[in-house]
Amino acid sequence: MKTDIEIARSIKMKHISEIAASIGIDEDDIELFGKYKAKIPLKYIDSDKYDKSTLILVSAISPTPAGEGKTTVSIGLSLGLNRIGKKSTVVLREPSLGPVFGIKGGAAGGGYSQVLPMEDINLHFTGDFSAIEKANNLLSALIDNNIQSKTRSLGIDPRTVLWKRVMDMNDRSLRNVIVGLGGTMSGVPREGGFNITAASEIMAALCLADDLQDLKKKLGNIFIGFTHDRKPVFARDLKAHGAMAALLKDAIKPNLVQTTGNTPAIIHGGPFANIAQGTNSVIATRMGLSLSDYVVTEAGFGFDLGAEKFFDIKCGYSGLSPKAVVLVATARALKYHGGADPDRIREPDTDALRKGLPNLTKHIENISEFGICAVVAINRFESDSGDEIKIIQEHCDDLGVEAVVADVWSKGGGGAEELANVVAKTADNCRNRFRPMYDWNWDIPKKVETVARKIYGANAVDFTRRARADLKKIEQLGLDKLPVCIAKTQKSLSDNPELLGRPKDFIVTVREIEVAAGAGFVIPITGDIMRMPGLPATPAAEGIDVDEDGNITGLL
Repeated sequence: MKTDIEIARSIKMKHISEIAASIGIDEDDIELFGKYKAKIPLKYIDSDKYDKSTLILVSAISPTPAGEGKTTVSIGLSLGLNRIGKKSTVVLREPSLGPVFGIKGGAAGGGYSQVLPMEDINLHFTGDFSAIEKANNLLSALIDNNIQSKTRSLGIDPRTVLWKRVMDMNDRSLRNVIVGLGGTMSGVPREGGFNITAASEIMAALCLADDLQDLKKKLGNIFIGFTHDRKPVFARDLKAHGAMAALLKDAIKPNLVQTTGNTPAIIHGGPFANIAQGTNSVIATRMGLSLSDYVVTEAGFGFDLGAEKFFDIKCGYSGLSPKAVVLVATARALKYHGGADPDRIREPDTDALRKGLPNLTKHIENISEFGICAVVAINRFESDSGDEIKIIQEHCDDLGVEAVVADVWSKGGGGAEELANVVAKTADNCRNRFRPMYDWNWDIPKKVETVARKIYGANAVDFTRRARADLKKIEQLGLDKLPVCIAKTQKSLSDNPELLGRPKDFIVTVREIEVAAGAGFVIPITGDIMRMPGLPATPAAEGIDVDEDGNITGLL
């Protein structure tokens, strides 16, 4: 059996100008990054067109080590839609180097349902993450420079500075650091730290911006800390936002690549879903809808994280509304939620499968809370038994939702034609706009409690003393009417990663609340969520290599 990278190399790619021409982009307008990658100018966004096109959101049940294949299904579905005569583009996030070198080893789909060139996409791509990192760290440097200054100081209290530096790598040793050591010429010592680039507020802001000027405004709104006399300080007070925007003038443009079926794919931005909004940029989604009739996009992790934020934050700011949600499930993952031994997850086990079905049920219920029509995609693995597939389909039928087998890893778009037909029919017949889960004007506790009760299934929410102090600070800043971007483990519907399936009778604890005024939301943090992951005991980086001809191996 070929690996993903071997399959990717077996595909004859088309020049990116051909892909651009297929969706109406003039060759002279694309900005080339070699033969197979290009940036698209924002002038191709057409509000009259994107309001008439069909947006399809792909989400999933709660993630497990067994894997769900949400990106693989998203790409395969777009391939399938094109095969049945629908003009479709898949719009995705850019992979972060942290997971690539940490656990995943690659994040560009799988098998015959990938975006290409997969090595480039998984590594430096077109430099967007690097630009975001530089803009983030420029602000860090300006903050410390102002604290050091004796003539132009804003009087920033170093103890209140919340802004951290970033790098696109998992490195737990950088979570907490002391900067400014080395004497008076090396800055003022203070506590600081690093986040991973995907967790930078600049990443979140870029992905919610309408255009470069809107992004510059958002950058200026970034809250830094307080002065010694308790006045708030924002990035605009440091006159930082202009230079930061200059670093991002190219990064704001979406990237055009192709799938294994030589159909268009737009990839742009990459905020994580457990600590940010977990979806590609508004600009990229609008671009896809402007250039094709059906856009397939995804939201990170399970529906309770990425999809909830897709609706309540991304759709709330952009006015977008999907016509259908495709919920990805696998027999393996459901068996894992049902308590099956992870080492025997490939073996048929209908009892464990049935015990895991409540997780699927809850996510289907959550989709209905937003008023959007749903289709379940069963991402089939070779080890899945016919009985297991039948049980999932019968269960979904009892819930009034159609479940379709997708065999996209081995067959690409050919394994998604039935799914494409069902999804297109469902989307075309859906006349609903999404219902937001909460009103932004509600107070923060009510917004958090609504999501926790309705989406997670919690009994209640407990705010620690620190979280309540953060609430008062946010109210004083006048930022309490922003949407909430709840940071929570992806492994469970609760805030406890050990509670699999559909946990009940649990309380969600908010331990602190961060401000992301530039991005336009506040971040209630639950559980043990970190913005700088660490590497696993056996990092994927150990298996990645390059030969003398520049051929990369190990990106699985």
